[in-house]
Amino acid sequence: MRNRLLGILIALMACVLAALGAPLAYLIASSEQSEVVVDRIDDAARFAQDLPTQGRASTTAVKGEPEPGPGDGGRLHALTSEAARYHELYGARIGVFERDGSAVAVAPDGWRAPADGPGGQAYREALAGRRSHNPPQVWPWTSDRTLTVALPVVRDGDVVAVVLTESPTGPLRARILHRWLVLAGGEALAMMVAILLAVRLTGWVLRPVRTLDRATHDIATGRLGARVAPSGGPPELRRLARSFNDMADHVVLAIDQQRAFVADASHQLRNPLAALLLRVELIGLELPEGREEEIAAVREEGARLARVLDDLLGLATAEGSRPEPEPVDLAELVRTRADAWRPLADRRQVRLQWQGPPMAHAWADPIGFGSALDAVLDNALKFSPAGSDVRVGLTITKDEVTATVTDAGPGLTEEELARVGDRFWRSSRHQNVDGSGLGLSIARTLLLAGGGSLGFAPAEPNGLCVLLTVPRRQWS
Repeated sequence: MRNRLLGILIALMACVLAALGAPLAYLIASSEQSEVVVDRIDDAARFAQDLPTQGRASTTAVKGEPEPGPGDGGRLHALTSEAARYHELYGARIGVFERDGSAVAVAPDGWRAPADGPGGQAYREALAGRRSHNPPQVWPWTSDRTLTVALPVVRDGDVVAVVLTESPTGPLRARILHRWLVLAGGEALAMMVAILLAVRLTGWVLRPVRTLDRATHDIATGRLGARVAPSGGPPELRRLARSFNDMADHVVLAIDQQRAFVADASHQLRNPLAALLLRVELIGLELPEGREEEIAAVREEGARLARVLDDLLGLATAEGSRPEPEPVDLAELVRTRADAWRPLADRRQVRLQWQGPPMAHAWADPIGFGSALDAVLDNALKFSPAGSDVRVGLTITKDEVTATVTDAGPGLTEEELARVGDRFWRSSRHQNVDGSGLGLSIARTLLLAGGGSLGFAPAEPNGLCVLLTVPRRQWS
């Protein structure tokens, strides 16, 4: 969620910067070109002012025109020299052309007024009395472009000549590219700042969500005491955290009431059941001979009911316990419990084998883990046929220590593996075996309360492998 929210914020900021940067880049290019165009118009205006009264170089007057002034020849020479210096200094072509296209003063020599393209269009507009205002925009990638500016020279309301400048766009494109790079650097810096702010913002917004997620996971794994600590974030998420804590309190209260009811009911039913079984024994003494099988069946059902009540009481006690995990040598604990069950295994002609490291430090509740292992060993010995093996092992990984109990019984199908450990569940193929269906449920509850877990896997070639896993370090 954090990555998705961060990606949305970064994408939004990138779109905003792009939306601002693209028009700004266009304005930069347009501004730079406008400055060049204004400079060229000013230069053209200065040349227009220096144009002699008659642009022709000859001293012979044309019919209907005044005679050339005595100083026009010198002004024309000065204008030509100035055009040459201008071309040498700025690298731009410049020319003063009369209406018929003849050159009055040009630099470089031999340059003629363009007849087509943007230059020709500007020249024709100047002949019509309009000066260049908006040449086509030059971009850094249009290396083949030149910037043409034409200015009409007007005498007595008539256009008598045209001052034309044609400038290379290399310096202009370099300036535009430089300012674009500065703009890109500024936007990159703004993007970095935006990313840092987005990271801080997402962290602030999602901090209560992460805390809520951890608390939810803890409660889902049996740590019902987990709560969401007050933290920052938006007011809506803080209210959600408080509501979650209230909900968790109500859930724990309901579960505690249910456990108390199960424990009380189991405890209260044991005394009437014991009295009932005693009366059955007394009645059996007074019954005539031949009814022993019926009395035995009643005794068996009564004993089975007593075991169910004991298991219910044990389950309620396990669910209501609040163990305190501590560092333990799990290898020593597993060996001790395996030795305790070995006499029963011998009576059932089952070989109970232990194989594991000499030491395995873990973080667990020794009483809860021992009780869970007892339930698993009892289940393994119950379903293992005579002459088979029950193997008890221990494996150590980076973060966990796992005790495995593998039997050679009939095993379970994939569908049954998904349900094993549920309360009161027993395989339909094993209904004739004594048990209440609560042993593995009690084992799972005890492990979850101590931060561990209970898993099941098929054994090869047949049987069931039960995995009791606890962390190597203290969980929080």
